[in-house]
Amino acid sequence: MEAAAQDAIERRLDELEKEVARLSALAGAGPVRPATDADAPAGGEQDASADDPLWFVNELGRRAPGAVMMAGAVETPAGPIRWQYGLYAEKLLSEDWSDLARPLEALGHPARLELVRQVMRGAHTTAELLELEHLASSGQLYHHLRQLVNAGWLVSPRRGYYEVPGARVVPLLVLTMIASS
Repeated sequence: MEAAAQDAIERRLDELEKEVARLSALAGAGPVRPATDADAPAGGEQDASADDPLWFVNELGRRAPGAVMMAGAVETPAGPIRWQYGLYAEKLLSEDWSDLARPLEALGHPARLELVRQVMRGAHTTAELLELEHLASSGQLYHHLRQLVNAGWLVSPRRGYYEVPGARVVPLLVLTMIASS
C-alpha cells in the first residue's frame, strides 16, 4: 500500500477511535474521551488548580469518577504531543487481559526498549539504529524492529525508516514511568 494512502487511513482510524471514545464517555459506559490539542486552553491559559499537587486526580474525580487515565504533553523531535486516554476501572477489570501480553511482551527485551527510546530521541533510519552498541547484527535489528512494529509500538511509513506513532508516545512514557517507580 502506498505510504500516503496508509497515512490517510491511519488518520481516519485515529479520528474514528477518538469519536467512538467520546460518544462512549457521553453514554457513561466506555472510555473517557481522549483529548487533543484542540481541547487545550487558548493562549496557554492555566487553571487556578495548577497549584494543587493532586490537580489531575482531583479533576479526574470531579469529571469522571471511577476512571483510570494516562495523559501527557511532551515535545518530540516530530513536534508536540498532547494526549490523554482513560477507561473506567470497572470496565478494565471486567475484560480479558490475555490480549495485553503481546504488546507488553514486545517491550520486554532490553534491545527493543533501547530501540524505542532511540527512535523517540530522533534516530529513525536503520543505518542510525545499526550504530547502537547493543546490536550485534542487522539481523538482530530487523528481528527486534519487526516485533515492535507488529505490536504497534513503531510504524514504518517508508522503507528503512521508523517512528513511534503519536498515540503511542505518552503510553510508552507512562510505561517507563511505571517501571521506574
